[in-house]
Amino acid sequence: MSVILGTFLYMARARNGMGVGTAERKTRAQAPKPMSFEDIGGQERAKRELKEALDFLIRAEDIQRLGIRPLKGILLTGPPGTGKTLMAKASAHYTNSVFLAASGSEFVEMYVGVGASRIRDLFKEARTRAAKENKESAIIFIDEIDVIGGKRDGGQHKEYDQTLNQLLTELDGIHTADAPRILIMGATNRKEMLDSALLRPGRFDRHIEVDLPDKKGRLHILNIHAKNKPLADNVNLEAIAQETFHFSGAQLESLMNEAAIYAMREESDFIGQQHLSLAVDKVMLGEKTDRESTKEERERVAMHELGHAIAAELVRPGSVSQVSLSPRGKALGFVRHNPQADQYLYTKQHIENQIIVALAGSVAEEMFYGGRSTGSRNDFEQALNMVRTMMDSGLTRLGIIDREMVTKEELMKENAAILEELTSTTRAMLERHRIVFEQSLDILIAEEVLSGDQFRSLLTKSVTPQIA
Repeated sequence: MSVILGTFLYMARARNGMGVGTAERKTRAQAPKPMSFEDIGGQERAKRELKEALDFLIRAEDIQRLGIRPLKGILLTGPPGTGKTLMAKASAHYTNSVFLAASGSEFVEMYVGVGASRIRDLFKEARTRAAKENKESAIIFIDEIDVIGGKRDGGQHKEYDQTLNQLLTELDGIHTADAPRILIMGATNRKEMLDSALLRPGRFDRHIEVDLPDKKGRLHILNIHAKNKPLADNVNLEAIAQETFHFSGAQLESLMNEAAIYAMREESDFIGQQHLSLAVDKVMLGEKTDRESTKEERERVAMHELGHAIAAELVRPGSVSQVSLSPRGKALGFVRHNPQADQYLYTKQHIENQIIVALAGSVAEEMFYGGRSTGSRNDFEQALNMVRTMMDSGLTRLGIIDREMVTKEELMKENAAILEELTSTTRAMLERHRIVFEQSLDILIAEEVLSGDQFRSLLTKSVTPQIA
């Protein structure tokens, strides 16, 4: 009997030693650095919507007078790096609340009941700390909430289900008239994975989309991260904001940091426009690599990139900023484009032009080498994704379709027909400008970079007269 008791005590100690203790040990409960909504750029709509929701926490008397049911939970959704965690911290500052944060993965353990226990401890600690600090409210923030709030399917994840059930129980147990008031905030970039019980009214009532910033938002974010950096007088952050379409806030912060690193490497006292341009390439494609390519491989890469550049310039005149043979990340070369206006709505013609640009690299290789290489893999992925977008948007010969009502063979046949037709268009387009490849190749091989102006000068002189 004593042996059994000793074994039990040993396991209990081991369990506590592995982090099963109170939520205070496991959660990042320390007070965060003060963060206000003014410190967050590029999310004006989301901030307005969130402030309105948080006002329910602040204006308790008005809510009670009007008979409004206060919110218990707010869900922040959107791509990674858009500022969801920052907005949760700013919410605590805005409402003068105690702030406790944890990630969904912290509730997942190999021991049964651990996650549920931590949920209970987390809510208990929120109330205790609010009372101790004489605050009227507490905000509990769970990042990656999809880890514990995923759809229950009755399968193997019983422990996850227990944790979710406990979270739902705690949400239902929040009585908004009680003091201190508790608000739970969750963040995810996979909202479709969440269980419907978590999303129903009375639990996570508000779903706020924290999306990628537009040009105005990107400029705001760049200005925020430029405050502590010595910028040269010639720096134009608006041009960088226009150039960074689809960049998240985290990527823009990284861009400013990388620009400062480039300035430090050159022992420059100021961050110049050239440092910011290099940083854009670094964030998009990765750092320059020291790969040593053979002469034949460099020429093939040059032809491939010139194919992209010629097609891009023909479908969008003035769009090419630079053709480069400098390897970055996994790319052996790249075409840099001039900033374009932010666009969220695409016509069939626009998508087809994008597909032509994507296919032009492989078509150029076929023209000069008689076959393709593995360097076209990413281009083909982009082209296939764009064809898929056309199908789902009713922009193909299939018309408006439901994928479940169309056979796989029909989809594959239409996909092949679109790509074959656009490949022929691309080949004819490049053949008319064949001389540009020959004139540009030596410059690109020798200097590794061909500027947009140089390239356009060669292109305008190159049109081969068509034989009637």
